[in-house]
Amino acid sequence: MADAGYDRSVFINCPFDEQYRPLFEGIVFAVMIAGFMPRCALEASNAGQFRLEKIMGLIAACKYGVHDISRTESNPKGLPRFNMPLELGLDLGCREYAADQGTKRLLIMDRSQHRYQEFISDISGQDIMAHRNRPKTVITVVRDWLRAESGEETIPGGDYMHRRYLVFREELPTLRRRLKLDLRRLPFVDLAKAMRTWLEENEQ
Repeated sequence: MADAGYDRSVFINCPFDEQYRPLFEGIVFAVMIAGFMPRCALEASNAGQFRLEKIMGLIAACKYGVHDISRTESNPKGLPRFNMPLELGLDLGCREYAADQGTKRLLIMDRSQHRYQEFISDISGQDIMAHRNRPKTVITVVRDWLRAESGEETIPGGDYMHRRYLVFREELPTLRRRLKLDLRRLPFVDLAKAMRTWLEENEQ
């Protein structure tokens, strides 16, 4: 997963629960079909490495960062989740203070455009994009941002990406069996492998 290089790598900071899964897969698919490499904390499990250390290493290895801060609700104990805002802060700090990280480009998303002002108003002035919990919208938002920030004219449009994503989802069970992947769970590295294989075999 680390072979793409800094300029082609996209760090994804978002919820990883099953409810968010369609959006997560949409983000990963959009990044891959645009010709970039998705990276996230799920891709490695090294018990000898602190999780925060791993995340900071991933952030530093990626020119692009996709941050979804939409999941801040309290858990059953009444405590909010701060992982996503924390990782966004790390990426912002990396861009600002690391001497070799000035080229970093960040996308910040939320369910609605101005909701963040109620819980993280310090990022006012940033362009926060709304995905409204819709996979098609999140694919288009990620696509448009990559197109603008990378300047690459060959990146296909959002509608095309979403149509291809729906076909991929339809064919995924067959692909999982062919690749001998678990049919009940699909870890991030296997998801990325399935997407990469499908895109290579279904170029249009």
